[in-house]
Amino acid sequence: MTIDHEKLLRVAIDESRKAREAGNHPFAAILVGPEGEVLMTQHNAYQPNRDMTGHAERVLMTRASTTYPAGFLKECSMYTSAEPCAMCAGAAYWVGMKRVVYALSEKQLKQITGNHPENPTLDLPCREVFESGQRQVEVIGPMLSEEAAAVHVGAWD
Repeated sequence: MTIDHEKLLRVAIDESRKAREAGNHPFAAILVGPEGEVLMTQHNAYQPNRDMTGHAERVLMTRASTTYPAGFLKECSMYTSAEPCAMCAGAAYWVGMKRVVYALSEKQLKQITGNHPENPTLDLPCREVFESGQRQVEVIGPMLSEEAAAVHVGAWD
């Protein structure tokens, strides 16, 4: 079965738009099952409590690991509107994701957000985080960067 990465990544980007419309930071992630089905969506969870660890990817991985067995998750993928930071990549690693697909790279995100106090971008590529581990995680990205970047216009002013 061929999975349409662009279609699924657009779901994550659309969810990031919804996160922003709901008053949160414009980030989102989705959990996708082995057959390409969307199992969970997660917006950034910074608000309402200003949780600096409330990244969409980290929260999604916590939900996934407490909902599905490890054997199932090792066949799943996470699609994200922006490259997972080191914390989020670590969460995907510990949960056992098969694959991570992302839109904006951390470098691209840093160009957009600058030195915003609510997003002090940690420029450590997720590939490097995964390469430091014992299990392999496939990484696809960046892709659809312009579409993902459009959601951030004006959000960090």
